[in-house]
Amino acid sequence: MQLVINSYGSYLQKNGDCFKVKVENKISEVSCKKISTIMISTAAYITTDAIKLAMDNNIDVIFLDEHGDPYGRVWHPKLGSTGKIRRRQLEIAETEDGLRLALSWIRTKFENQIRVLKNLRETRPQKSAAITEYIETLSGNMTSLDKIGGSLEEARCSIMGIEGSGGKTYFEALNFLMPERFKFSGRSRNPAHDEFNALLNYAYGVLYSRVEKACIIAGLDPYIGFIHTDHYNKKSLVFDLIENYRAWADEVVIRLFAGRAVKSEHFDQVPGGLTLNKDGKAVLLSALFTFFEETMRYRCRNVQRENIIQLDCHRIANQLIGEQTDGE
Repeated sequence: MQLVINSYGSYLQKNGDCFKVKVENKISEVSCKKISTIMISTAAYITTDAIKLAMDNNIDVIFLDEHGDPYGRVWHPKLGSTGKIRRRQLEIAETEDGLRLALSWIRTKFENQIRVLKNLRETRPQKSAAITEYIETLSGNMTSLDKIGGSLEEARCSIMGIEGSGGKTYFEALNFLMPERFKFSGRSRNPAHDEFNALLNYAYGVLYSRVEKACIIAGLDPYIGFIHTDHYNKKSLVFDLIENYRAWADEVVIRLFAGRAVKSEHFDQVPGGLTLNKDGKAVLLSALFTFFEETMRYRCRNVQRENIIQLDCHRIANQLIGEQTDGE
């Protein structure tokens, strides 16, 4: 369960083994045993006792900006696992082993995008032919990955080019399926130029925070990436791994539009674009967390989506140090 602080001037404090939240004149309490993450997306007050209660129970406190991007987090100072994992990240980052790992993540991204479009095709038979063309183009992009070899350094530009081409096709398909009122012109980030991208940007921001947490718990270094290059304070591995899960955010946002849950009053105008307001964030986060709690078949067992990122990060860490995991 995620505790979301989304109201200006909210107050979060400790009361025994519970978090006590005061919003205006309303007070509620929730046990620390029921919380996995505290997300604060507005100006709020939090006591040091509440922070310590979170740290003692492995609950990370994440601060999100107006676009949903995490700009800070409070987390206990312990490493998630042995330093050997981090050393192996550095060792294979520029090898053929690193390339194979990176390519597997991009293939998963394409597979997920194709799955999203196939699901949409089933409920939109009048647009089936056009959707099929988009799917075939994406399948061709994915097949192009099979021709890539050598080291990551040699292949990085080719990978990024194929990924970018596929992304353009995918979002063209989603725009084609959008109601006329909410059509968009490609991806736009911060600020978003339209409602679709405003929702998507915020959902991706939530995913970033979850992937980073999973990396830390598994003992992976979020800053040592494979596909994305190293830059000062850039969490390259988080940018790499999130590609496996972006389609989840896409599905949630598409569902909101399909269910006519998106309203113009969920957005505020900002210089150069749009941003989600308090009501819009509440609608998105509710749908996103419900989606995370759903159970799906994964590696021969039923798993809640919210646990899959963590399982994947542990599996990657075990692969790096040569330990086998279930399903390998």
